[in-house]
Amino acid sequence: MTTTEKGLYPTEFWTVTAGDLAQKRDHLATPKPETTPGDAAKIVIDPADRHQEWIGAGAAITDAAASLIWKQSKEQRSALLHEMFDPEEGHFSTIRIPLGSCEPASQPYYTYDDVPFGEHDASLSKFSVGEGEPGAPDATKDLKYLIPVVQEILAINPAVKIMASPWSAPAWMKSTGELKMGGHLRFGEYTNNGYAIKDTFEGVYAQYFVRYLEEYRKYGIPVYAITIQNEPSNAAAWPAMIWKIPELAHFGYKFLRPALDKTFPDTKIYFWDGSLNVLDVIDKPLSELVTPDEAAAFDGFAFHTYDGPYTNLFKGSRLNPNWKLAMTERRCMIEETPEDASHIMFGLIGNWLVRQGLNMIDLWNIALDERGLPNQVGSTGRRGVVTIDHTTGKVQRNLEYYMLRNFNQDVVPGSIVIGSTNYTQDGYTGGLGSVAFLAPDGAIAAHLYNPSGKPLDAAVTINNDGLVTWQHVTVPAWGTVTLHKAFGPVNESAPRQDEDFKLNPYPANLMDDWAPGKGVNANKK
Repeated sequence: MTTTEKGLYPTEFWTVTAGDLAQKRDHLATPKPETTPGDAAKIVIDPADRHQEWIGAGAAITDAAASLIWKQSKEQRSALLHEMFDPEEGHFSTIRIPLGSCEPASQPYYTYDDVPFGEHDASLSKFSVGEGEPGAPDATKDLKYLIPVVQEILAINPAVKIMASPWSAPAWMKSTGELKMGGHLRFGEYTNNGYAIKDTFEGVYAQYFVRYLEEYRKYGIPVYAITIQNEPSNAAAWPAMIWKIPELAHFGYKFLRPALDKTFPDTKIYFWDGSLNVLDVIDKPLSELVTPDEAAAFDGFAFHTYDGPYTNLFKGSRLNPNWKLAMTERRCMIEETPEDASHIMFGLIGNWLVRQGLNMIDLWNIALDERGLPNQVGSTGRRGVVTIDHTTGKVQRNLEYYMLRNFNQDVVPGSIVIGSTNYTQDGYTGGLGSVAFLAPDGAIAAHLYNPSGKPLDAAVTINNDGLVTWQHVTVPAWGTVTLHKAFGPVNESAPRQDEDFKLNPYPANLMDDWAPGKGVNANKK
């Protein structure tokens, strides 16, 4: 623990991470206060300029990721989950989980109520999240990998917030009778004997969410929030279902929110949960597609950032001023360059989105293996937040890991985003970027980001009533510097060491995906 000469914040902790990971949250000696900024870029942090609440950051625990984690030795799994979720280590604070099968998955696709198309189960009598004991070799569905991994995470940090998203309703509830390739809910049709709301497919599907929450509660897993559909515009070759924007709004308002209010009134619903590019092609503004009453049934707006223009965020975020904003999915590839990966993680997500009101980050898979597997479609070359060798359980940490560690180790959930000087207007061009946070106890955390290929010097000051002094620091190419100023002890833990194994031994099989400012997004903001 270091003490500043200034004395206003007795405890300071600074780290540096390079875009090429030559430095990995290396501890920096606390810069001494100086009277002038010199030629460095001036970064002024203003605790009086207060913005949105910070909920937290984490990643998705898919069936694929959970299988890799669960197949580690007990000692390896404990070490990894503590490193990420323990408040005294990485302190990851959110996770996103699939509500039923998604892609990637280690098991064949399923939902919780699979009956042949043409049959109905209006009472959901066959509903099941799986058979067997959690984690047992003969367990099925969520009980095989997902539930036991989440249980271990919550045992380490019970405060972790969980968001759940379905990829598809059961096939018998859909127009196509198939889990894959889209289709839609059988809107306006009836199942059972009657014409009541509960007898519609919409009413039964709303109860499907309720049953899910009930079953997960039995296993000690509270769900903080749900979305109605992952990527509602994507008719993919894996579990998928299409929802038009008015359909999502009506279902949430008329069916899902009332059903939750009877049993899970505190569970939040986030709207959309798809890519921002869709909001560029709809023929009407969201305000004409979603009524104020419908919008009020939702607690937030969730979105993915695979394609721009990223300013489409405003079309969703400004629809309802009370909505929280959640970035619920983004991946990187094994062969991503330091520039591309940093533009996505540090620039677009960690800088631009947070400065535009983001409350929560959930990246895509928290873990994949050295090939980008497992999955059901043969896609290789992806990477998770960490990479786990599928034969040994050894772990390597990717740039995504260090971005999340920046947001979790230094920033307390419940903090407020505060003003700070920023010289990059889009997160990937211009000069130094910054985001800053004020904790409930008055502590300050900030991230400085360098979107260029050469080191840049910064001079940091806190805007307060005292004498203005500057602390000088160099931010490496494509990298970050973090600072945490507090009145008492702070988390000064260091990431654990990577283990050695070969990455990506097979040719990559990828779909198009680009960093901001590159490829298909070269001219998009």
